[in-house]
Amino acid sequence: MLVHSNTDIINIFNQTFLDSFNTELILGGDEPIYLPADDQYPHHRVIFARGYFASALHEIAHWCIAGPQRRLLEDYGYWYEPDGRTAEVQAEFEKVEIKPQAVEWILAASCGFRFQVSCDNLSGNCEPDRVGFTNKVRKQVLVYLQEGMPARAKTLSDALRSHYGVEPLVAGMFE
Repeated sequence: MLVHSNTDIINIFNQTFLDSFNTELILGGDEPIYLPADDQYPHHRVIFARGYFASALHEIAHWCIAGPQRRLLEDYGYWYEPDGRTAEVQAEFEKVEIKPQAVEWILAASCGFRFQVSCDNLSGNCEPDRVGFTNKVRKQVLVYLQEGMPARAKTLSDALRSHYGVEPLVAGMFE
């Protein structure tokens, strides 16, 4: 059984990206956030919540997708509608989460960690379609496996697979 520690994911991420992208992974408090470097702090920071390994993977996935301009903005300048979304707003949320959650699933598989989609709408007025959303995320995973994934995601996937002894990723791992 694989052990997934915050220390490991922090060390692997930081060894992989601190020098090349001036970005470090940091264990945070209640809320995750991405903060670009500033006068007080010389490194960009991917901060994950409450010591949850899954939170680290999710926040890293967003970083792997964000382009150079977005990585200069707090939380990449992304729109975020908090918990309690309507069905229409939830549908928009899920559209923008497909690619990051596909990368998250790839990273989770790369370290033998169980992945579950995050619909992130516990007190909304609608019940999210978890199965439908999972299928959309899986479809994107398969596209990434066939056509290539974002470069930073591939680099980290390789580092995680090496650390955890996981074989190369194949479509059958994403059932």
